[in-house]
Amino acid sequence: MDPELQARREAVVKEHFATEVAQEFAGTLATFGGHPHYEIMATGQVFDGDDEVMAYYLTTRTAFPDQRHDNVRTHFGENAVITEFDLLGTNLGEFYGLPPTGKSFRVPVCAIFFFEGDKIVNERIYFDSASLVNQIGHGALLAALADT
Repeated sequence: MDPELQARREAVVKEHFATEVAQEFAGTLATFGGHPHYEIMATGQVFDGDDEVMAYYLTTRTAFPDQRHDNVRTHFGENAVITEFDLLGTNLGEFYGLPPTGKSFRVPVCAIFFFEGDKIVNERIYFDSASLVNQIGHGALLAALADT
């Protein structure tokens, strides 16, 4: 891969992470190539377009206003940047209709950013959702999902 393109893509991913943490979501949306798209593999959720992705940001940051990344490692593919990191946060707001617990979580995540040129076209996220809900004290969600 062209080292200049790799450096631009790495800078875009860093900007993406920084604006998410700062909750400057217009900046996060700008890291996409005009049409943001998220795939959350643990839940099967897909958020497509500005409105759906913005709703995702607002929902998750209501539940976890201090959500952030730690220990980020970056790997490069031909059309993707693969990141591994620990996602941290504290449940200080409503989460899927459940009241906040005030408990924190730390879960390992793999996020794959697919690129066209130096713009993200899709972010695909893999993480252990069971660990997250157990750590924040909402393990009952797992039983509810099993009953469906």
